[in-house]
Amino acid sequence: MSSTDRVHTGIPGFDAMLDGGYLPKTTNLIEGPPGCGKSTLGMQFIYEGTQLGEPGIIITFEELPESYYRDAAAFGWDFRRLEHSGLLKVIITSPEVTKIDLERTGGILERTMTEMGAKRIVVDSITHFEAAMVDTPEPTSKILPRKDAKARQSSAPTCTANEDTFAQRDRLYSFLNALKRQGLTTLITREAMYLFGDEEENQIDSGIHFIVDSYTMLRYVEIESTVKRAIIVLKMRGSNHDRTIRQFEIGTDGLIVTQPFEGQEGIMSGIPQRMAASFIKAFVRK
Repeated sequence: MSSTDRVHTGIPGFDAMLDGGYLPKTTNLIEGPPGCGKSTLGMQFIYEGTQLGEPGIIITFEELPESYYRDAAAFGWDFRRLEHSGLLKVIITSPEVTKIDLERTGGILERTMTEMGAKRIVVDSITHFEAAMVDTPEPTSKILPRKDAKARQSSAPTCTANEDTFAQRDRLYSFLNALKRQGLTTLITREAMYLFGDEEENQIDSGIHFIVDSYTMLRYVEIESTVKRAIIVLKMRGSNHDRTIRQFEIGTDGLIVTQPFEGQEGIMSGIPQRMAASFIKAFVRK
């Protein structure tokens, strides 16, 4: 596939890591700790689409649209104007409502996508969806009468951890597949519950890394008492990609991916001569 067939992110250096950009109509995960640039990357992806005549949607489960207008304006992106022109839609909703809406024909989101001719969508962040699906019980086909409730409770099978994980993965797959059926290229952000790779993670394992088509990880790394940002593409189904760990910065125009971490030792762990081991611990935790 040529670079002209790719979905460009507009992020200098990142498209090169992706061998020209994302593959069309794929689901792509950006994971990283708070404040590392996930939402900015998502906004930049959407903004690039609007400049190419590809309308985009941002679905958020937490931030108000005004927050995106303000944050985008800091980089010179006029999201309010783009929304008025029909090239952008920022939607704040709940995970439960979004899932139900996407799974039915002619839902509000489907109509919005069709009317806009949307090509790109950002879900910021999928972490809220995962948490909501953990707390959402599977629907039962029939409610027993009150007199049988006690018997049902005593005879009901107990779900194992594996069964819960499979059920959650099925809900997540259903949600992401509904987006893919609309023909959109999807970018989803996900919170990593740790700042540095040496910290222990306590996070829901929904199996999302197996479901998505590409998986990019953002990290903070410490080098000579200076905190830098790192990015690596761990997975890209159906395509070559750069496998080096590179530095990136957030400037006045958004994200810029720069040079790889070459010749550095003690990354993340702070222990010399253990660069390879510390990189593995920092990035390959799944």
